[in-house]
Amino acid sequence: MLEYAPLLLFAGVFLLLLLGYPVALTLAGTSLMAAAVGIVTGHFDLNFLFATPNRVFGIMTNQTLIAVPLFVMMGITLEKSSIAEDLLDAMTRASGALPGGLGLAVCMVGMLLAASTGIVGATVVTMGLMSLPTMLKAGYHPSLATGTICATGTLGQIIPPSIALVLLGDVIASAYQQAQLSAGIFNPRSISVGDLFAGAIIPGFTLVILYSLLIIFIATFKPGLAPATKLPAIKMSQLFFSAVPPILLIIAVLGSILLGMATPTEAAGVGALGALLLALSKGAFNREKLTATLQATTQTTSMVFFILIGASLFSLVFRGYGGDELVQSMFMDMPGGVFGATCVVMLIIFLLGFILDFIEITFVVVPIVGPILMAMGVDPIWLGIMIAINLQTSFLTPPFGFALFYLRGVASDQVRTTDIYVGVIPFIMIQLLLLIFLAWQPWMATWLPSQLYS
Repeated sequence: MLEYAPLLLFAGVFLLLLLGYPVALTLAGTSLMAAAVGIVTGHFDLNFLFATPNRVFGIMTNQTLIAVPLFVMMGITLEKSSIAEDLLDAMTRASGALPGGLGLAVCMVGMLLAASTGIVGATVVTMGLMSLPTMLKAGYHPSLATGTICATGTLGQIIPPSIALVLLGDVIASAYQQAQLSAGIFNPRSISVGDLFAGAIIPGFTLVILYSLLIIFIATFKPGLAPATKLPAIKMSQLFFSAVPPILLIIAVLGSILLGMATPTEAAGVGALGALLLALSKGAFNREKLTATLQATTQTTSMVFFILIGASLFSLVFRGYGGDELVQSMFMDMPGGVFGATCVVMLIIFLLGFILDFIEITFVVVPIVGPILMAMGVDPIWLGIMIAINLQTSFLTPPFGFALFYLRGVASDQVRTTDIYVGVIPFIMIQLLLLIFLAWQPWMATWLPSQLYS
């Protein structure tokens, strides 16, 4: 029974999370109680807990994680100012006369907003409040409107730069080094957040293109579901000043990282400052909105780091009970070898995505399974991109997908829950096809990093 103590610890955390207890407190509290029981019974080495202060200090001084509050501030600033709303209005008026033009505008703006935040709930809620009433008023079918908003709202999982990829990149990098050290490689290679950003470019923008083609296909063959809209014409100068600055800001942030001109932390600082300057250039961004932006940034950042500290404590206790060896032996004995182990991990992550946010999965699950899979020969960049797209698909899948709940909370009574469920199905199929193709052709994630950083 003792050999299964790590699985019992994981199950206990899982059950408490289902009951609604806070994630960070659940991770830390359950781990400490499990350690206390082990110390009293003589089955747990207290020295594992002595590593906690070093872990916390390492989190606080991690140069990559410093980018998190800056990227969060950048996204929240774009969200709370009128920048995203002005961009949506400009692109809608520029393309609304085309069949499906409004849907394409929503897809593009949702992509930019998702990329700048990486927080699924914030993007879906913002796009739901801004664009759903406009799409319904224009005659779009509720299923197509809600499906487009939910799908584009989850793009922050895979479109860089976003805090989702920053956090996942840092965890994957640590897991990769651990995998090499366990294999006896004492001069390990390293990967960076920039590597993961580069690996996400082709799959991420492939998703955007496929989403757009789906909207064009529906508008062409079923124009009643996505009719052209009659809106006042927009001047080129208005379109330029509404669309170009935020697009250039994101390109500058991402480009500086990919080209090696700046670290993610430095680029995040530029992004946060640029977003703030853009917001202040709008007369509507006053002192109250600035205060609200800073408060929301502080709350989100505190939540992320609090969960990370709790996850670190969980990781220490899990390893103290021999969890690493147990999981590794289970994977080694699994039919199908590396392929079978990877499929099982992807299925577990997909199911956990119904009840846990990407932050909890990134900090709790990936550090456990990542080193083992990479020690078995799985490419770290490919694994990170597969996890990101897998979580994105999970957040969309009925009936438990987070994005569906977020949109249901802000949608009017005119929209039925079944409309939302039906609307996301074509987008889920696109993501599943991309996952299958990426599993078959890993170069889709590994080619660009190899070209940029060879």
